[in-house]
Amino acid sequence: MAKSVFSRRTFLQASAGAAGASLVPGSLLLDPDPSYAAAGPVAPSDRIRFGMVGVGMEGSGVLSTAIQLRGVECVAAADLYDGRHILAREIVGKPIRTTRRYKELLDSKDIDAILIAVPDHWHKQVVVDALAAGKDVYCEKPMSHNPADGLEMVAAYKKTDRIVQIGAQRTSSVLCAKAREMIEQGAIGELNLVEATYGRNDPNGAWEYPPPPDLSPENLDWDTWQGTAAKKPFDPLTFARWRCWKEYGTGVAGDLLVHLISGMQFVLGINEAPRRVSAFGGIYRWKDGRNMPDCHPVLYEYGNVPVYMRLMLGCESAEVTRFMGSKGSIELREFSVTYAPQAGIDLSPSYYTASYPGKMKEAYLKQWHEEHDLVPGKEPLPETITYNGNDYDDLRPHLWKFFEAVRSRKPVPQDAVFGHHAALGCHLANESYFRKTPVYWDEASASIKSMG
Repeated sequence: MAKSVFSRRTFLQASAGAAGASLVPGSLLLDPDPSYAAAGPVAPSDRIRFGMVGVGMEGSGVLSTAIQLRGVECVAAADLYDGRHILAREIVGKPIRTTRRYKELLDSKDIDAILIAVPDHWHKQVVVDALAAGKDVYCEKPMSHNPADGLEMVAAYKKTDRIVQIGAQRTSSVLCAKAREMIEQGAIGELNLVEATYGRNDPNGAWEYPPPPDLSPENLDWDTWQGTAAKKPFDPLTFARWRCWKEYGTGVAGDLLVHLISGMQFVLGINEAPRRVSAFGGIYRWKDGRNMPDCHPVLYEYGNVPVYMRLMLGCESAEVTRFMGSKGSIELREFSVTYAPQAGIDLSPSYYTASYPGKMKEAYLKQWHEEHDLVPGKEPLPETITYNGNDYDDLRPHLWKFFEAVRSRKPVPQDAVFGHHAALGCHLANESYFRKTPVYWDEASASIKSMG
């Protein structure tokens, strides 16, 4: 029997929700969609059999989560490192087929869907091949390694009737759904600015992962793993820390920024590339040979709204997105969404009148107080409301919606078009950083161009 997973994050998530609901003034507990945890048998005809491609750090988490959902079964796994064949069978808790060749899963008639968690530079090929084989696809974020890959993936998706869901979980979060609902209802008035931050301060957070001690060319197909990147001698650090190099990954943009962009797109109902992007930063702390920045602030323009997003691996900071408008703000955090209304009016006489002559100022003050002073005991009490809920990065709701879409054929919250636009925001941020100039996405040429 597969071991039940109840992590520290799961415990904190549950306790934070319960404590928040009972101790925070103006606090409400959002109910998660209970269907993915509901007990009860699933008819054999409704059971979804899937194959897992990539059982590394992210893939092992996806696999561990997926097999806990009712009506879902993993029957095979593919990975280029043989040690992960053992890991896949340990996670599933029973014998399953394992292979180095993911196409063997695509050729299997008993597999309905493919879950993909491979390095970014392999996303496009596995997704395109899976769609061509008639499989429904769940692919980890960011959807693409570069814009051209993204365009090819979208084209392959549009040629089929297959389900494609990209794995940035916030689009399935009850917290993000509540934020979206409040904005649609006009809670913050006219949106003026969005800002988001994400900071880490430890080697693991900077991807300095320890390679498997037994890793060798005998148990890893190193040549295939490198894909279309320039060939280099076997290097365990490159295998474990691929996010550090643009040849294989997309840096903090593809690892972290994509979560901020996907959540923002969902909350604001945006499904398009930004109009322009200007990025800065550098490699300030993790000078380990990487070529992707460890500090990456980015300025965007989405529609007519300025968006500032800041990522860094040299100092831990709050993970928060703020939507700011003329009537207040909405602050989205990992376990909560808080609405703080603002009147947007003068609550006291203007300090500019300090420049008035004495009698003029006195007359102004008298009139202001007559028109604005409140009746004592009837002062307004604007209330800040906090909704506490499930971790917005929880995989379960997102995977559940994917598998339910496989059954029902209904749309998913983050299909290939949405995933492509979110990934474009990351690619534009990287291009602006490397070009050292603002850039934009040119639809006519389907390419990134420098501004000015």
